[in-house]
Amino acid sequence: MSNCWNQTRAATSLIRRLKRSIINPAAVARPRCFTTAEGHRPSLVHKRSLDILHDPWFNKGTAFSMTERDRLDLRGLLPPNIMSPEQQIERFMVDLKRLEVQARDGPSDPNALAKWRILNRLHDRNETMYYKVLIANIEEYAPIVYTPTVGLVCQNYSGLFRRPRGMYFSAEDRGEMMSMVYNWPADQVDMIVVTDGSRILGLGDLGVQGIGIAIGKLDLYVAAAGINPQRVLPVMIDVGTNNEKLLKDPLYLGLQQHRLDGDEYIAVIDEFMEAVFTRWPNVIVQFEDFQSKWAFKLLQRYRNTYRMFNDDVQGTAGVAIAGLLGAVRAQGRPMIDFPKQKIVVAGAGSAGIGVLNAARKTMARMLGNNETAFDSAKSQFWVVDANGLITEERENIDPVALPFARKIKEAGRQGLREGASLVEVVEQVKPDVLLGLSAVGGLFSKEVLEALKGSTSTRPAIFAMSNPTKNAECTPEEAFSIVGDNIIFASGSPFRDVNLGDGHVGHCNQGNNMYLFPGIGLGTLLSGSRIISDGMLQAAAERCVSFVFCF
Repeated sequence: MSNCWNQTRAATSLIRRLKRSIINPAAVARPRCFTTAEGHRPSLVHKRSLDILHDPWFNKGTAFSMTERDRLDLRGLLPPNIMSPEQQIERFMVDLKRLEVQARDGPSDPNALAKWRILNRLHDRNETMYYKVLIANIEEYAPIVYTPTVGLVCQNYSGLFRRPRGMYFSAEDRGEMMSMVYNWPADQVDMIVVTDGSRILGLGDLGVQGIGIAIGKLDLYVAAAGINPQRVLPVMIDVGTNNEKLLKDPLYLGLQQHRLDGDEYIAVIDEFMEAVFTRWPNVIVQFEDFQSKWAFKLLQRYRNTYRMFNDDVQGTAGVAIAGLLGAVRAQGRPMIDFPKQKIVVAGAGSAGIGVLNAARKTMARMLGNNETAFDSAKSQFWVVDANGLITEERENIDPVALPFARKIKEAGRQGLREGASLVEVVEQVKPDVLLGLSAVGGLFSKEVLEALKGSTSTRPAIFAMSNPTKNAECTPEEAFSIVGDNIIFASGSPFRDVNLGDGHVGHCNQGNNMYLFPGIGLGTLLSGSRIISDGMLQAAAERCVSFVFCF
């Protein structure tokens, strides 16, 4: 039986259907053909009868032909009417629309979560049909299988869990991981997305429930990059949780102990990496939603040895660079003016520092790509965290944030001090871009947005990039109503455009990692690169710019 995947359709579908995002379909001259060496090779199936119907990898339901039913001992186990995949999808979509409301558990269960439940049930019984539905309706369902709904899924995962998907490695499995990886049935795995659940989106420590984000990311690898779904693996590394609510919850599915730390923690991650690369030497591992404390350390520890990258640090940075360069173009300025942009960044976690490092390198390249240029570029950034403006006077400053700490005299000349509030920084700096990666919903308050009206830019850019929706630093309605119609707005989670009256529309662009990480994974897979270098990530970001438009 064949379970082939038309990767051209998958790769072009995302571009075709995401109409009002940061991807510009008009910029695509013609579809490209993406294939892997085994992308169209039929699968050999050693199952029969009910075992086939209970396996979502191979089950086609009523689409099995009569010949297949006879050969696989399915005759009599299915209704006699043979339906085409198109008919199956049509029947499912009718049921989906009808069940969206009925599947709700009550007023507190949002409609988006009801949609996720229904799609997840389809995923559990028929993977081929699930991905066909997702690919054909990517604009509608990407926000369901990924952000913002995936945040709600992770928060409630212990209650939503019905069927295992992926693998779980825990602190209790130390010394056993090398043998455990052979419990996974696939002989070849191309992509792994792994998390330790310590910083899921902007929701904090969700422990083992964080595997929902790994599942959602891999759904997009299949739908957007055409990766074979039988060759992806979501992974949860459960080293405990510091979430007291989960530690006391009798229904929690993970280890109910505080998180490992220090050398014990590193030893678990080391053992996992050695195990998966021993069984699958060519696999690509994407690290996802590790707390800042470990994100940079693990990236530096493994990036020159294994095919891996950290999406929060590097993927977010790439998308942000694409958006920042697109904003320069939207402001009517030449791209070479990017190093002149004044950028205030709210948030100094792994995503914020990742963006700062990437933006600094991009500016330095434009200024001559030497040490002087690199040093000069950092003067364009003002970084504000929970304690205010970061300066060299800050005690116990995080080493990764130190390069962007403002000098005391320099801050003083601008009327600023250590710990100055975001409002004060925006008032004094008058930035071209206000970039939010804080995970603090509503951080861009009325006072902050009022201060941005003093920007020296004719079209100031507001990037409220924190996920999920409730963690966005502001809404597009707030931005347009307070700052004015001429702003450039982008957010991490999708928002609807804003009606400004008199036929004018305030466009909400979406700047999310989903536009970059599938390409990074696919490009690494097809190129055969042994590592994922800064140059590759920079090239991905710059290529993304060609598909970017900011209204």
